[in-house]
Amino acid sequence: MREKKRVLITGAAGFLGSHLCDRFIAEGMQVIGMDNLITGDLKNIAHLQQHENFTFIEHDVSQFVRITGKLDYILHFASPASPIDYLRIPIQTLKVGSLGTHNLLGLAKSKKARILVASTSEVYGDPLVSPQSEDYWGNVNPVGPRGVYDEAKRFQEAMTMAYHNFHGLETRIVRIFNTYGPRMRLNDGRALPTFIAQALRDEQLTIFGDGTQTRSFCYVSDQVEGIFRLLLSDYSLPVNIGNPDELSMLDVAQEIIQLTGSKSTIGFQELPLDDPKQRRPAITKAKEILKWEPHVNRATGLEKTIAYYKNLTKQDLKQQDFTYYNKK
Repeated sequence: MREKKRVLITGAAGFLGSHLCDRFIAEGMQVIGMDNLITGDLKNIAHLQQHENFTFIEHDVSQFVRITGKLDYILHFASPASPIDYLRIPIQTLKVGSLGTHNLLGLAKSKKARILVASTSEVYGDPLVSPQSEDYWGNVNPVGPRGVYDEAKRFQEAMTMAYHNFHGLETRIVRIFNTYGPRMRLNDGRALPTFIAQALRDEQLTIFGDGTQTRSFCYVSDQVEGIFRLLLSDYSLPVNIGNPDELSMLDVAQEIIQLTGSKSTIGFQELPLDDPKQRRPAITKAKEILKWEPHVNRATGLEKTIAYYKNLTKQDLKQQDFTYYNKK
């Protein structure tokens, strides 16, 4: 009988991390989930707690990471990922992207494991080109309010490539564009869960700026498929994974009102400093190297996401907090 592959997934109790745990268990692998629960939620992995191929460890990867036994793969997804989070805990955000990445690269080296790190479209900052391809170096304000996240991820990429080039470590880097689906926290300040929560409460949907800024949204199952293919590929440079279907935030808000049958109207607030005006991935590399492109259309993905949120309790649908997002 073939020995099962063993994978460590950090940020396992988060949105993407929990879906990745599901996928790797479905692939017949043994999964060690790790999370310090600073933004993650054990509810996201409650269905896995008794699974024979799943183990959970509560730990902050900014501290030394010790895993006994072999590891075949490491997926580093531990990090705050929304403006509300990384403006509330900026030091922790910087530490998980720097110290956490260093610890996990060291672990991968000692275990001779392949490591995939979760980077982000935020490395492109407020881009001056569209769509954003992997060879674009970005337009980032390192001392602005979003700099703690942007620069943590840019450092993470640099450290990862240094280990690849100097130590010959097998590394993969995924640049994740806006992703959505079940298990996203409703109060994390990101557009889609916020709009959905407000619509389900028949409250005014809050748009920052005039609503002409654009985003591209990828459904979580498509994102996970792209990440999985990248991990198993032999490509070590960054790869964008996202949906190039671009639309304005005003269009998104109107679409959610329609899909939820809400009585909500739309209101506008001042655009936060350094908020990107455009976000659209060029996915030529993903198509050519991974034979990947998104398949779930937005209407289908939103319907599944809205259905998930409708099943939450009224307490879960509490008023959103924009305090940190509005800080300058």
